[in-house]
Amino acid sequence: MSIHRTSPAGGPGPASPAPSPAGRARAGRGLFGPRRDRHALPVEQLAALRLPLGDDGVVAGTDAQGQPAVLGLFRPVQLDVVVIGSVWTAQVLALRTAGTGARVAVETARPQAWTGLAQAAGGSQQCMTVHDVKQVGPQGASLTSPVLVVRDCGMRPPRSRLAAGPWQSVLTLLPFLGPTAPKLVEHAGLVGIQRVSPEEAAVLGRILRLPRVNAEALSQLGDDMVLWCTPKHRKLVKMQPTDIEAGLLGGPRRLD
Repeated sequence: MSIHRTSPAGGPGPASPAPSPAGRARAGRGLFGPRRDRHALPVEQLAALRLPLGDDGVVAGTDAQGQPAVLGLFRPVQLDVVVIGSVWTAQVLALRTAGTGARVAVETARPQAWTGLAQAAGGSQQCMTVHDVKQVGPQGASLTSPVLVVRDCGMRPPRSRLAAGPWQSVLTLLPFLGPTAPKLVEHAGLVGIQRVSPEEAAVLGRILRLPRVNAEALSQLGDDMVLWCTPKHRKLVKMQPTDIEAGLLGGPRRLD
């Protein structure tokens, strides 16, 4: 069907019936939407644009300024994390990781410490599973289903049988510095340290190249404090449990 406009002589051509609102559709594009002014920004003002976006990850606590300290645990390559501290700290991190929608697999020599938490964390869904040492199978981690593997295997954790993969993080919990600890710490992408002895603090200071003030402070940290270190950055974080976490796990502690 053709639509006639004015005739060549300038007079009006045959009139077309006015389309109803329901018929104001464009072929293949649906109905016209409401007409409003466009939101535009001049090019010269782009440099002043700021978006209030926060970090994405697991909240490990608050920093010295009272701002949330966030750990970005999941990446396109595997991230190895070492925590030198208590099972309480590892359990809080595992619970918060599950709260982000990730799956958690716990490899442990003390399943009695984790089974109750796994049942409470999952509810009707099995988001946290508990496995014996060396019994963790492939987890099938992906961008839409990342996985945190917690290895709570004591001071001498055996070599993991789990193949490295993207969107999978492995957190190794060490109560103290054992024979394998220096190598694990040296190759970790992220290290969390609770209070340690002055001798352990000196060793960690050398491995992580910590400023002297940070290394000396490691032997004086409170039960709720963790120093998080990457190869380039470090941040002292206070871990304050929520009411639900305190009900399940109790208050912060360094010793189990």
